Amino acid sequence: MSLSVGFGLVMPSSLLASNAIRLDSQSHASQAKLPIHQRVRLRILRCRIAEPSQTNDQKIDRRSAFYQPSIWDYNYVQSLNSEYAGDMYVKWATMLKEDVKRMLDKVVDPLDGLGLIDDLQRLGVFYHFEDEIHRILESTYNHIIEGWNTDEDLQATSLKFRLLRQHGYTISEDVFKNFMDEIGNFKTCLCEDVKGLLYLYEASYFSLEGERILEEARDFTTKNLNKILKRKDMIDDEDLAILVSHALEVPTHWRMQRLEARWFIDMYERRPNLSPTLIQLAKLDFNMVQATHQEDLKHVSRWWNKTGLGQKLSFARDRLMENFLWTIGMDFKPQMSYFRKNITIFISLIAIIDDVYDVYGTLDELERFTNAVERWDLSEMEHLPAYMKICFLALFNSINEIGYDTLKEQGVHIIPYLQKMWADLCKSYLVEAKWYYSRHTPSFEEYMNNAWISIAAPVALAHAYVLCTNPIAKEGLKCVEKYPNLIRCSATIFRLADDLGTSTDEMERGDIPKSIQCYMHETGASEKDARKHMKYLIGEAWKKMNEARVEDGSLFSRTIIGVAENLARMSQCMYQYGDGHGAQGPETRDRVKSLLINPIPLF
Repeated sequence: MSLSVGFGLVMPSSLLASNAIRLDSQSHASQAKLPIHQRVRLRILRCRIAEPSQTNDQKIDRRSAFYQPSIWDYNYVQSLNSEYAGDMYVKWATMLKEDVKRMLDKVVDPLDGLGLIDDLQRLGVFYHFEDEIHRILESTYNHIIEGWNTDEDLQATSLKFRLLRQHGYTISEDVFKNFMDEIGNFKTCLCEDVKGLLYLYEASYFSLEGERILEEARDFTTKNLNKILKRKDMIDDEDLAILVSHALEVPTHWRMQRLEARWFIDMYERRPNLSPTLIQLAKLDFNMVQATHQEDLKHVSRWWNKTGLGQKLSFARDRLMENFLWTIGMDFKPQMSYFRKNITIFISLIAIIDDVYDVYGTLDELERFTNAVERWDLSEMEHLPAYMKICFLALFNSINEIGYDTLKEQGVHIIPYLQKMWADLCKSYLVEAKWYYSRHTPSFEEYMNNAWISIAAPVALAHAYVLCTNPIAKEGLKCVEKYPNLIRCSATIFRLADDLGTSTDEMERGDIPKSIQCYMHETGASEKDARKHMKYLIGEAWKKMNEARVEDGSLFSRTIIGVAENLARMSQCMYQYGDGHGAQGPETRDRVKSLLINPIPLF
């Protein structure tokens, strides 16, 4: 996708003269293949916009977030190269995958099959064996319909429950009643089964709203696993202790899949009974996927460098590497390159426009920009300052480019839907700008009603739906436009995770109050208690997400549902130690290196 290609653009001549924007025509042979009513004129727009400091508004006193330049040099990114893209490794990986398929085919004991599925998922190679995984889970579920085996231990029951729920099967929480006493508490003798507690703990994060047993399971396992870690005499297996500590920090269900795979490969290799075939495949596949990610990154890096947005808009975050990292979190699979490249473009535009509203623009300018996006008319650019013209034009061309591709390939006109989502986003940004200029402290409810949109998750997921869905259904587009629970939950988790990680820095520079501060102001709670409450709300949103992944399954593919979940996971990952997106801290640098730069030694 090229930023410079627009869709049905009309450029006023006054803009050509006053703002030095060159308009060239380009014909597309593919247009001839379209029905006459779907043919459109295409234009390539290239901007030569002056730096913000060169505009007539140079006397305006503007804020700054003091973002540092990107630490990832363009030439360095372009130099990335991996030997694992060669045919030799493709052939080797194919042989290993066939061996693993034979392992799955030979499974007799259903629990052995579930254990293998769990390893495949955590090692990050599950996507090669979807048919085999489905067959084992379907067989397991059919046996359950005949009756749950109450003789199974806690570990086996928890693993079965977790995997089946994860893959969309309806399993009641009542399967754990066998491990509870007559008054509804989990039996104290279970505390001696560390693995069982760990598996029950992980299963509890697939709970739905109102499930008391799973709520009790989470409290019971969290309390006792923490006790076990503090007492050396209760756990003499060092690797098990590491697994417990890792889970208590963030449960597997909430973790970014690619980072989890990188971590778990090292843990799996320490097992005394590991499968040599499986560990070889996991390492090789990781490196081969990394090679694909490097090529995706270099592609979008060239796009970003060509636009000049990072240089011309020096007040905004130049964070292409971090933007691309988000897309790996949303879907890392090698066949999703087109998705990652395009989503990176839109995440980059979101970050730039967010900084326009949060940091640089005056209220009058922001109102004009919002109006331009809402009208979706190039003539509105005449009313924008020069620095905003480049933002609007980049957005306009990018949306219209993907709109043209979709119209050409599927005959569906998606631009009105995407434009409406962007208008909603800009209007939510404008609300926050007005709060800032009026020094208004919203109530917590007022803040959240706007903030789950201003976090930009709905826009990102709308683009994901368009990029990942074929054929695109009008019912699906209308559903996305109405923000179903799947999108709302993902956005809520994103917003709260972002606030937990960034609100301290943002408040220091004078931004509007975030969820934590609004809650403190409204309830009188301490910051510690307010943060605790935000984490509780994240847990509640995940319960709704667990429900939404089933409820919205009729309209959305498993891919889109996965992307929505993964966006929530990625937000918790990015803000786990603070502002992992804007601050370029050591944690994000290490994650970039481990996922995008450094391959895993095979021997």
